[in-house]
Amino acid sequence: MTQTRASSEKGSYVATVLSNRRIGECFWKMRLRFAGSGARAFGGFRAGQFFQIDVGEVALPPLDAIPAHLRDGAHRHVLLRRPFSFAEVTVGPDLTDGELLYCVVGPATLRMTTLAEGDSVGITGPLGKGFWVPDNKKTALLVAGGMGLPPISCLAKTLAAEYPDIEAIAFLGAKTARALPIEGRLDQTPGQSTYAVPIFAQSGIPSILATDDGSMGFKGTVVERLGQWLHEQGADSRNERIIYACGPEPMLAAVAGFAREHDIDCQVSMERRMACGIGLCQSCAVECCAEGSNGTVYRLCCKDGPVFDARDVVFDV
Repeated sequence: MTQTRASSEKGSYVATVLSNRRIGECFWKMRLRFAGSGARAFGGFRAGQFFQIDVGEVALPPLDAIPAHLRDGAHRHVLLRRPFSFAEVTVGPDLTDGELLYCVVGPATLRMTTLAEGDSVGITGPLGKGFWVPDNKKTALLVAGGMGLPPISCLAKTLAAEYPDIEAIAFLGAKTARALPIEGRLDQTPGQSTYAVPIFAQSGIPSILATDDGSMGFKGTVVERLGQWLHEQGADSRNERIIYACGPEPMLAAVAGFAREHDIDCQVSMERRMACGIGLCQSCAVECCAEGSNGTVYRLCCKDGPVFDARDVVFDV
């Protein structure tokens, strides 16, 4: 059965902050709770969808808590909501909790670090179209580059819960070990090249790590490690594998090229600046192949994506 790509409800809601804590040099993890109509809407959140958070009225941290390289721009007004994807969604009878992983890179995410337990924050969503699961797939290769981790980890939980017959393996890549947005101890499986990364291990999914500098796992890109893995496993002439990927666009282009070369179905979660999130501002165009011709058309990341079939995207990298 094919997975529904999007929640049928969307709107503006108020979420309550349950926790907000630092888990790395610039990485934070926030847990939000929705009640009432928000709980119903986000109870249908699908991996790969996104939401927008309003931090325009949220205070900055004290000056001495702002990293030196961000101080010059920290006081810029934050007029637009910022898009994020949940790394995990937990649905209860009357409440829905979502876990947000973010990296502090500018004035909006700086403000997010000051949100504390009990605070309220405005959320618009669920937005866009998420990952889907075609029929007859037996192996899912989950590829995350850096902060591309959240929608991939959310998908991992969906696969474990709804598609137990699909074997999944996660491939995580970053420039260095410190740039992996992962919390908890990373234990390597004895006698194997896989790691027990907590966010995937709790769903029974092993992980393979790659860093550009070799500080953890394979030395090289995550796509190079994916190719090595495929060589070790051998070809699958029945096309029972599928690749799901999220990360920097050069990585997505490389994954798409790899999938095309090996005739593997592939879905990619794209990133664009999304001012409105609902297709009105037209600021998040993605160039795609036009069906039935050699030309191209532009589709909107916020409305037609963020998840696209990799065959449809024209990568300009």
